[in-house]
Amino acid sequence: MGDQTAEAEASGLPKEYVEQIDEKSAALSAGRRKRKPAADHATVKDVKAYKATHTIPSLHAASPAGITSLALSKNDPNLFVTGGNDKIVQLYDRKEDKVVAGLKGHTKRVAQVALRESEAEGTPTLVLSASADKTARVWAHDSASGKYTPHTTIKTHKGEVTGLFVHPVSNLMGLSSLDRTYSIHDLTTLAPIFRSAVNEEAFTSAAVHPDGTLLGFGTPGSTVQIFDIRSGALAATLTPESTETPFTVSTLSFSENGYHLIAPGSASTVAVWDLRKQSRAASIDLGDSFKIKKLVYDVSAQFFGVAGNEGGRVYAHKTWEELVRFEEGGEMTDIAFGNLGLEVWGTTGREVRVWGSPQ
Repeated sequence: MGDQTAEAEASGLPKEYVEQIDEKSAALSAGRRKRKPAADHATVKDVKAYKATHTIPSLHAASPAGITSLALSKNDPNLFVTGGNDKIVQLYDRKEDKVVAGLKGHTKRVAQVALRESEAEGTPTLVLSASADKTARVWAHDSASGKYTPHTTIKTHKGEVTGLFVHPVSNLMGLSSLDRTYSIHDLTTLAPIFRSAVNEEAFTSAAVHPDGTLLGFGTPGSTVQIFDIRSGALAATLTPESTETPFTVSTLSFSENGYHLIAPGSASTVAVWDLRKQSRAASIDLGDSFKIKKLVYDVSAQFFGVAGNEGGRVYAHKTWEELVRFEEGGEMTDIAFGNLGLEVWGTTGREVRVWGSPQ
């Protein structure tokens, strides 16, 4: 497929996509109310005991060095994808201890990576990336050759692409940009299906609510803006108590139960927002010297991870207790929870590090 562009559409998503989203949302929200963490999911006690278990060094180029983003496979616990300052996207197999694919094409640093995996027969695994070069790229796995090949380059945006997410309706992908718009794309047809009207502020990060009807975007003006994906309408603005020192909301994460959202409350604090009341449920001070790089909930919403210039930390949801710190690699740019929360992964420099229960 070739390059894709899209014009702004103020009328919302096409009807057929709204129907898909509503159907998926109804199924997800109904099931979630009854859902409890899996019996073998990691507990707070487990996380407190986590130690460094594995380090994968020398990923990406030495200059400009640094991994910027990390995404773990949900289907294969050994497979992960990284984006780097070197403009490259790498797919790595921990079991084989090798780079499976080095995907080139971006002309500036990679800001975000993701995997679109589906268990539906005939649906290829896609590697997705967003870049400061104003584009997003899609690579598809070819089952015949076993290789990942370029699928399309998305040139919808006129500013840096800052955020990327795969929607619960797995054939949809969303992007956010410094051009003050966000866009939605069909991963089956690779067609752009929606581009928002121009916002008052740029979008510096993006996330999708677990039910799929709401989108969250960070801004450089300290706020989080929540939009209805179906209509494109602004549903809520979450504003910190003090904006005397403006900061950029460069990361945010919805809890799996859909009730909470975490985002920076300042450069050094985590704000936990109750979405039902649109109010702050808690504020966690990380210390004046700590600068947040990434925030993420684990899938059970029992805890969340924080990555920053002083390493990584994990906190318990509701009690807000700090459970563990990961400081071996210094500055951590991204953090992710492995299957069942049994591992925590982080990126430090050119390394991917893994923590878990001591053997």
